[in-house]
Amino acid sequence: MRLTLTMTVTAIGSLLFGFAYLLAPASVASLYGIMLDPSSEYPRYFGSALLGFAAILWLGRKVTSGPALRAILVGSFVASITGFVVAVFQALNGTGNALVWSTVVIYLLLSLGFADFVIRTPPPR
Repeated sequence: MRLTLTMTVTAIGSLLFGFAYLLAPASVASLYGIMLDPSSEYPRYFGSALLGFAAILWLGRKVTSGPALRAILVGSFVASITGFVVAVFQALNGTGNALVWSTVVIYLLLSLGFADFVIRTPPPR
């Protein structure tokens, strides 16, 4: 139950942030005190990746075992831990406002959660 809930909540969050970064990246970044170059498409690539992540998690949330579940969990952990590292560097460099620390907390919680699932889920044989 906890795994399904985690994957569902992460999928919904990824979907919302994905659409936000895809459709209005400058507005989202401004919430964090970051000004974007209007000609830059890089934030939209991030939004696109989040939408893909949301689809994988949403469609995979009912998988209970096997190689598919392992791939989803390991991929989710890798995405979360690398996001955490980037968010920490951003926060420590003083880029943005205090809301940047919310990103650090979100990625930390996701990293811990997916690490727990990766450790407790045996690899497929």
